[in-house]
Amino acid sequence: MDKLFKSRSEFMAIIEQLEKDKNIKKEEIFKTISESIVTALRKYYGKVVQIEAEVDPNTAEMKAYFVKDVVEDSPMEELEITLEDAKKYNPEAKVGEKVKIPVDVDEFSRIASQIAKQTLLQKIRISERDKTYNEFAPRIGEIVTGLVTHINNRDILVNLGKAEAMLPFSEQIRREKYSVNDRVKAIIQRVEKNKTPQVILSRSSVEFMKAILQNEIPEIYDGIVEVVKIVREAGVRSKIIVKSNSPKIDPVGACVGVKGSRIKAIMAELANEKIDLIPFSDDIVQVIAKAFSPAKVSSVSIDKANKMAIIVVPDDQVEIAYGRDGINKSLVERLTEYTFEIKSESDKQKESSESFKKQVKKLTEIEGITQKVAETLVKMGYNDPEKLAQMKIEDLSSLSGIGEKTAQKIIESVTKYLEKKSEEEKDKE
Repeated sequence: MDKLFKSRSEFMAIIEQLEKDKNIKKEEIFKTISESIVTALRKYYGKVVQIEAEVDPNTAEMKAYFVKDVVEDSPMEELEITLEDAKKYNPEAKVGEKVKIPVDVDEFSRIASQIAKQTLLQKIRISERDKTYNEFAPRIGEIVTGLVTHINNRDILVNLGKAEAMLPFSEQIRREKYSVNDRVKAIIQRVEKNKTPQVILSRSSVEFMKAILQNEIPEIYDGIVEVVKIVREAGVRSKIIVKSNSPKIDPVGACVGVKGSRIKAIMAELANEKIDLIPFSDDIVQVIAKAFSPAKVSSVSIDKANKMAIIVVPDDQVEIAYGRDGINKSLVERLTEYTFEIKSESDKQKESSESFKKQVKKLTEIEGITQKVAETLVKMGYNDPEKLAQMKIEDLSSLSGIGEKTAQKIIESVTKYLEKKSEEEKDKE
């Protein structure tokens, strides 16, 4: 058999199809087949010999040659040929030139065909990989829709028409279940060049949430409403800070839509994931109070330096503030980058009561300050002896229940107390 294909028409039809569908040039195919013939011959004749091969594009005939240097005499059989023998192949051959000696490729054509097929298949795979990469890499961040074709160890293969993509288990919404032929909407998360499938989808990412918001809410798409930050526990709850770039547009209202139409459509797409919308504010206290939704926050005390805060909620809102498995609290911490301690109103009142008693007791230890006077001072926020000592009589006597004589006595008593305390500290040193 001296032809790789049955006829020229079959040969050219296959080549043209490969060139059209797989973007492999004819010249590359010819080269691949020729190299395959050389590889097959080298397996038999060894790696030292010089071999050239070609495929006639008109007849589909395979041809191969040994290439040898022409010498006067005493040739190295694998690499050289005498002038006398060389003239049998080329009457005009001269010493120092090269001559081509035809090789019978009949018995090697099958091996060459197999090698050519494997090489072409590899080229096709590489071509398809590159084609997919070049088409989908610029589309990262775009929402696409496809059909589930296969479920492999919880990872889902999705047919996008021009390529097969993967929706890994880690990028799925946990509560969702899929079957073959189900329609899936997801975002192109990334495109990997060296793996198959190359297109990686996501439904659980923050990027997917943002893309859905842009698709469903014109004000976000147009930039009138800005998504400042999103944190998400996919399928459970998301918290989104939104900001309006127009004084006429309420960012939360724009996202919710008339009778909640917009936000309901988004939640339905996300397996009824709860979505809390928080209006942007430069006041972190306001952001924190809103972010703990659906819990109602009574008060917020923050330590900006250490990014810590205490929130107080009604007694029946504590569990809501934490959320199931602490997810609500965790999401607010991720959103604000603060850590939180949650307290009920009754706990806070109890703490305040105990603190009040301690402060009153501390002041009554100062000679001349009665229980009643101490309670008045603490209620008005004057519980620091050093500050009391620096007060003027007229300022202190303006407090309810404290006259000028009592005010003078308090200042004198506190001054003596501080002097005594200072002496005691010196003695300790």
